[in-house]
Amino acid sequence: MVQIAKVLKSHGTDGGVLLGFRDAMPEDIDPQEPVFIEFDGLPVPFFFDSFSKKGRDKVIAHLTDVVSLEDAEELVGRAVFAEEDSVAWDEDEGPGLDDFTGLILFNRDVCVGEITDYEDIPGNPCLYVDTENGQAMIPLHEDFILSVDPDAGEIVMDLPDGLV
Repeated sequence: MVQIAKVLKSHGTDGGVLLGFRDAMPEDIDPQEPVFIEFDGLPVPFFFDSFSKKGRDKVIAHLTDVVSLEDAEELVGRAVFAEEDSVAWDEDEGPGLDDFTGLILFNRDVCVGEITDYEDIPGNPCLYVDTENGQAMIPLHEDFILSVDPDAGEIVMDLPDGLV
C-alpha cells in the first residue's frame, strides 16, 4: 500500500472530511476502490460514499460508516493509503506545495512548528504552520528557503524578523 492523502480536517457535521493528496492527485483515484486508514497499526478499509474535488489536490469526501462530526474528527491527521495498483500514477507530475505538508519548519536554527497545510495564492503561496502560539501563515518564497530535506522531514528558512 502507498500513502495517497492525509485527512486534513473534518467538513460539516455529517461526517465529511477534507483530504489533501500528496503523490497522487484526486483524479488518479478510483472512488469505487477502498482506501485504508490505520487504527492500532492495522489498515481499516473505507469506501467513498461521495467524492467531490476541491481545488487542484483536495477532496471533500464522505466515507462509509463515518456519519458524524465525532467520527470525522477521529480521522483528522491520519494518513490515507490505497493499494498501489488502484492508483493511476501521473509520472510527469513534479513536486507540489503539498509535498511540504508534514515537514517541520525551522527559522534558521529555531523550530517554528509543523507544516499542516498550504494555500496556493497566485504569486504568493503560503504554508500553514502549527506553532506553540497557534497557527501561523508563512509565505513560501524561494528567497527565504535555505534547505529542504524530505528524508529528515525538515525545511529550513531564513524568515524576516517579526514574521513568526
